[in-house]
Amino acid sequence: MLFYVDEISIRFIYTLDFVFREHGLDYQLTNDKHVFETFSGTKLSYSNFEFDGSPFLPPAGLLFEETFRDSIIVEKGNWNGVACLKFDSVADPLASIFYVLSRYEEYHSSFPDDHGRFTAKESILSKFGWLHLQIVERWIEVFFQRYSPELLKQLELQQTVRIIPSFDIDNTFAYKWKEGWRSWLSNGKDLLKNNKERMQARKLVQKGELKDPYDSFEAIRAVIQKYPETRVFWQLGNYAKYDTNIAWNHPQHQELIYTLSEAGNVGLHPSYASNHSDEKLNEEVQRIEQITSKKILESRQHFLKLNLPKTYHRMMDRGFERDFTMGYADDYGFRAGTAYEHSFFDLLTNRSYPEYRIVPFAYMDGTLLEYKKLSIDQAMEAVHQLVEEVKRYGGTFCFIWHNETLAEAGKWKGWKKVFDYTLEQLK
Repeated sequence: MLFYVDEISIRFIYTLDFVFREHGLDYQLTNDKHVFETFSGTKLSYSNFEFDGSPFLPPAGLLFEETFRDSIIVEKGNWNGVACLKFDSVADPLASIFYVLSRYEEYHSSFPDDHGRFTAKESILSKFGWLHLQIVERWIEVFFQRYSPELLKQLELQQTVRIIPSFDIDNTFAYKWKEGWRSWLSNGKDLLKNNKERMQARKLVQKGELKDPYDSFEAIRAVIQKYPETRVFWQLGNYAKYDTNIAWNHPQHQELIYTLSEAGNVGLHPSYASNHSDEKLNEEVQRIEQITSKKILESRQHFLKLNLPKTYHRMMDRGFERDFTMGYADDYGFRAGTAYEHSFFDLLTNRSYPEYRIVPFAYMDGTLLEYKKLSIDQAMEAVHQLVEEVKRYGGTFCFIWHNETLAEAGKWKGWKKVFDYTLEQLK
């Protein structure tokens, strides 16, 4: 498909690269009217200039701007009978794709939560009822229906579902390998609360007579064996309020991490504290690479603390190539409007970074129970909806669990059913 534009822009190239090349298709681009007029294949003028006998799409100005707008009017519009975004009163599906994919609204974020995160409830997709849909993929489908049904058929033939179960290891064990002051402190808390059950369990685990309640690592190994794309992200920060994992330098802890990294893909789960400290982040990168004897290229931020564009630049500067943080804690769905992996675009530098890839996730275990307060049956209904959306339009179905939730510790009793249901639906 050949596009005519008055001016070839970086934003337009980024958008077309996603719409076409990330979906296995190709396109051409020109600002030469003669080339466009003499082209005999499928073509579209994305400008206000209308060529005789050729379709044209009047654009909003967003894709031809070079600077980030501090103020932009975005409304719900209608294009060819389908709801999309309207910029300065112009409904434009291609500009809509760029706006959502680049996370434009997050650069405007003024109401972060207690952890400094942009929340689902503040997102335009949530406000318009689109968060649980692959809205970007729906716009792509409608675009091809209107301008090139032949390309739509090619697109549908190439749609596949990539399955990535993933685990965040924030707290490797509840009792095991927790020694010294941490063990004494935990015992003291349980004593004050008269929690005899926890005290007895801790005693038996530390004596080796009972399996730790967070120990689901054999189950995780089984998932890795069946789904080789499985990711495990390990938190190796120093002990702090929101970073409570076992000491990174505990020999048995290191051995567990190493053996999991030999079995599958282990990445870094940068600590909460490292989000604002380059020194701490550098330490954690060194730790995981020392433990695994590998160059670690993938990460997901602890607490999903994603600050655009700063977080991605910090990780790129340290050699990372892929991030798995694109999703929300407070709701499930598609934060970037798509389940497809894609490149990072920085609105402040107005350039794309094809070397740095973003892998969205569809849901996190804690979102279903702790934020949405869903029952197990309601959680399975939500998962079914998400799976059907990815089956319909293709993409990566990445989802987050934790070792303690897979082990059904405490309030998670019975919830492994939701994990198993997810994989069964994806078959």
